[in-house]
Amino acid sequence: MDSSTQPLTILPIGAFKDNYLWLLCRGNDAVVVDPGDAAPVEKALADRGFTLRAILLTHHHADHTGGVRALLEARAGQALPVYGPANEAITGVTTTLKEGDRVAIDALGLSFDVFDIPGHTRGHIAYFAKADGSAHRPALLFCGDTLFAAGCGRLFEGTAAQMHASLNKLAALPPETQVYCAHEYTVANLRFARAVEPHSADLARRVADADATRARGEPTLPSTIALERATNPFLRVDEATVRAAAERHAPGASATALATFTALRQWKDSF
Repeated sequence: MDSSTQPLTILPIGAFKDNYLWLLCRGNDAVVVDPGDAAPVEKALADRGFTLRAILLTHHHADHTGGVRALLEARAGQALPVYGPANEAITGVTTTLKEGDRVAIDALGLSFDVFDIPGHTRGHIAYFAKADGSAHRPALLFCGDTLFAAGCGRLFEGTAAQMHASLNKLAALPPETQVYCAHEYTVANLRFARAVEPHSADLARRVADADATRARGEPTLPSTIALERATNPFLRVDEATVRAAAERHAPGASATALATFTALRQWKDSF
């Protein structure tokens, strides 16, 4: 069968304690997102008979980039493209990307629009593929450590204002967009979300679903933008219930959306 007629498959590869290295596959071709460790990627490729065609990186942290060198060395002479953020120095990157760029992965029949989403790191980027109506595939977002299921990344290099703006950018994507973040933090993040909005029925349902999913040993990802807007406190800083909770925790936090976000991020850091 022609690979172009085969569906796109997205597989989670577990690494370290809670990382997901995402493997996008069509036919025998594959692309990996944020390969922090080469060994599980190589095993997944070998087990399925896939050929690695490209590497996509969202930011420079080692648990997202640590496997790049070994993956390249194993394919010396193949000119494997490695895409990464223009505003971060990452060894092995062959093409640097910034807001407005587009990455065409011909082997998978996919094109990604690139967003700058600083906050977790200064140069963090995301990859967004628009929905493919003919293939009945929803839009896809690979957002590294910026937007998590029910949470967001820590502010290691950027500012609260940058992260708030980055999250607003992602929240504006189509509601059905599938969100592929890089860590299995969902259950812990939902505990914090319940502390912020303890009476939310949407959160109660999501907690029950996430607990059941993890009990089966399955990933809670992907999420969707719609689900995040309904249950992620960091995307809900304009909601009265969220602002009131932030105000109780840090007087003055309800003054603006950014003040609420800043208070929530500080609260979560010590939660």
